[in-house]
Amino acid sequence: MQTVTSADGTSIAFERHGEGPPLILLHGGSAPQYWKPVIPRFADDYTVIIPHRRGVGESGDSEEYSIDRGVEDICAIIDAVDGTPVLFGHSFGGLLAIETARTASVEKLIAYEPAVLVGEYRQQADLASQMQARIDNGDRRQAMKFYIREVMHGGEIDDLDGWLEDWPPWPDIVALTENIARINRAIEQYRLPDSIDIDVPTLLLTGTEGPPHLRDGIRAVDEALPDSTFVEFDGVGHGGPTEAPDRVTSEVRGFIERGKAFASTGSD
Repeated sequence: MQTVTSADGTSIAFERHGEGPPLILLHGGSAPQYWKPVIPRFADDYTVIIPHRRGVGESGDSEEYSIDRGVEDICAIIDAVDGTPVLFGHSFGGLLAIETARTASVEKLIAYEPAVLVGEYRQQADLASQMQARIDNGDRRQAMKFYIREVMHGGEIDDLDGWLEDWPPWPDIVALTENIARINRAIEQYRLPDSIDIDVPTLLLTGTEGPPHLRDGIRAVDEALPDSTFVEFDGVGHGGPTEAPDRVTSEVRGFIERGKAFASTGSD
């Protein structure tokens, strides 16, 4: 484990696996262990960097949090690694990757269903406050279940408890409840600009079974970017990188190595 010091003095930890050009994987609301199935698929050819998001894993924390803070944390890691990295973010990590690429020097940008809210959904979004109400009532587990139902399943699933029994992060992810509530506050405050000033090739990934509000968000991101490739995985949900790691990493490898994603549905 290595650490860097972010702009506000907070210690940010990151893992390093393999050797080669740097590939930074940014986790979303889950823990850094989210990327465990993905690391072996890249570590033979890339230096895979796994940051621990502020307040998660081995990283330090601060009382105040914002997307800008998250970007500062990633920039500190970029400055500490050799070479210009590829950024690959999932969910909230995808949003951080996009915002980081607006100012930092990166080779390419990849985001799987970045946590971008648009339209009527954004105007009515209150996931953070509903999570906080459950936390204040002493029921962190119900707060996390509410979050998972909304973000992983678009608010609709017949047997959430049965699904959770087979979901590896459960119930350990309950320990991150307060952290996840605060990143949702940041997500709800974020407003996607009409045009995103990123001048590197970008790969945007989604699954047909992903939550509708995030599928709407990624299409809006695609429209706002000057140079993006849009890929949709049939039958895959929000957990795509670990739900279908072979399919997703194959697409990502093709994009990194040839600058153009493999054939996909809905490419720009």
